[in-house]
Amino acid sequence: MLNEDFNIDQFKKSWQEQPVSDVYNTSEIEGMLNKKSTNYVKYIFWISLAEFLFFAIVGICTIFSTQRSNSFTNILEKLGVQMNDDVEMNFEHLYFALKVFSLLITAIFVFLFYRNYLKIKVECNLKNFILQIIKFKRTVNLFIFTNIGLLIVFSGIITYFIMNVLQAQNIHLNQATLIVFITGIVISIGLGVLLIWLYYRIVYGIIMSRLSRNLEQLQDIENEKGQ
Repeated sequence: MLNEDFNIDQFKKSWQEQPVSDVYNTSEIEGMLNKKSTNYVKYIFWISLAEFLFFAIVGICTIFSTQRSNSFTNILEKLGVQMNDDVEMNFEHLYFALKVFSLLITAIFVFLFYRNYLKIKVECNLKNFILQIIKFKRTVNLFIFTNIGLLIVFSGIITYFIMNVLQAQNIHLNQATLIVFITGIVISIGLGVLLIWLYYRIVYGIIMSRLSRNLEQLQDIENEKGQ
């Protein structure tokens, strides 16, 4: 039997006025964001390391393959070049140097990613943690644009090599052949840049977008602490 003094409306009002505690406090949210951000940085490091190992293995395999030389030889022969040992050897040396330089650049960025990961992993101060994340994002962007730049520069070097061979053998391309040659180079570079951009946009872009969201939330927490 209900007590006559019991007032259901007053009880509902008192219940609604009770403060609702947050499921997670600010420090817990900050800790989760830090952990997720650190994991995203680690993922990018492992992806870049896998890329380095993949291209290193491919580079080693191509050393023992003649397909690359045959493809390049066919291009030169279509331009009227007389193939000889000097031309083939010079191209082999050039290709090897470009490949080693490319792997060296990738290895440097792998090292930078790993160093950034170690710094972010042990960083406890929120402000410094945010600065490390921003620095890491800049490093990733530099890595992407460096790979695009390397493709353009390497294509230019190969083109310069071909033009030197043509000049050394006193070969003058007619206008139609020259247009086709230049158009092919431009299209190849364009497709290469597009493929590189799409790859990094898909593989790195997903992780970087999530990292950016975490960064915004961490900056909001830092701003609240500063008020």
